[in-house]
Amino acid sequence: MPSLKIEQIFEKMAAMGASDLFLRINTVPHARIGGKVQVIDNQLITRDEMWAIKDFLLDDEMKREYYAKNFDIDFIYIQPGVGRFRVNLFTQRGTPALVARHVTDIVKTFEELNLPKDLCKQFCHEARGLVLVCGPAGSGKSTSIASMIDYINGNKEKHIVTIEDPIEFLFKDKKSLINQRELGLDVVSYPMALKHVTQQSPDIIYIGTIRDTDTMQAAISAAELGVLVMSTFHTINSIQTIERIVNFFPPHLHNEVRMQLSLLLKGVLSLRLLSRKDGQGRIPAYEAMVVTPTIARLIREGNITQIQSFIDEGELFGMRSFKQSLVKLVKDGLVSEEDARNVADSKDEFDLELRGIKRFNR
Repeated sequence: MPSLKIEQIFEKMAAMGASDLFLRINTVPHARIGGKVQVIDNQLITRDEMWAIKDFLLDDEMKREYYAKNFDIDFIYIQPGVGRFRVNLFTQRGTPALVARHVTDIVKTFEELNLPKDLCKQFCHEARGLVLVCGPAGSGKSTSIASMIDYINGNKEKHIVTIEDPIEFLFKDKKSLINQRELGLDVVSYPMALKHVTQQSPDIIYIGTIRDTDTMQAAISAAELGVLVMSTFHTINSIQTIERIVNFFPPHLHNEVRMQLSLLLKGVLSLRLLSRKDGQGRIPAYEAMVVTPTIARLIREGNITQIQSFIDEGELFGMRSFKQSLVKLVKDGLVSEEDARNVADSKDEFDLELRGIKRFNR
């Protein structure tokens, strides 16, 4: 029975501690375990089984119509006793294929996630502005934001509105009141949700991800109205994040956008996951940028590339560069030198930092 087939695979995936599952026809099931894609079952997924899995997971007319029109759909699937899975069903070579991420129900603390707890708490205590968590797909952005929301929920009396596609972590009200909205189910699009969200008296808005100009403009407008806006961004570091935001807009608006960012942006936390040296899962390296008056001035003046040297020397403000984070992970014995070097922005600068040699380029 097809439902049993996919249910068995999800159960095996969860038992093996895999983060992502990969299925397609005429291929054995694969999963990402500790950052590496591995075979988890030796039975090929036949064409009939893959189509049946698709039909089983698209369990209502709205999902079926959306997939038939777009050949691609994201949704949450819940398997009782096993867990929640964020499923992306797409089409490749004319047939269905699937990638599913296991979303745990437990929101971990900053310490459990090996995040900079003092900096994360600082961002959570901001009354207004824009806080961004960045990194490639699967780097822990949503997990980190969930940890921040849970911290606020447990420590502050706030109204939090999340807008997600789809909802990953389910929150229960503690000190805060949390309303969670899902694209396609509760609202048509991010811009549409943000158009009306300020009428809902939020203190904090979480936008699942910012992918276009309309969403970015709506996020900036919400922050200007005195709300703390948190979101994720598919960029690799703080400098690329600022440049990407500016370049969402036409050139004649760049000066205005840089001025807005200099006033609204509170900080950027960028993440990269590395395999732990002891084989016990993965651990993040991070770059932390706090928008100090000096960095705000550099943003306003368009001198974005000069920001890196201030991140390198900004430990007093809670800042840390990727190379500094990678070197600390190596020296603490948590990751291998080879793995750290492979994800560094510059292997040469990483080697210099590891040897304690500072390069001044301001």
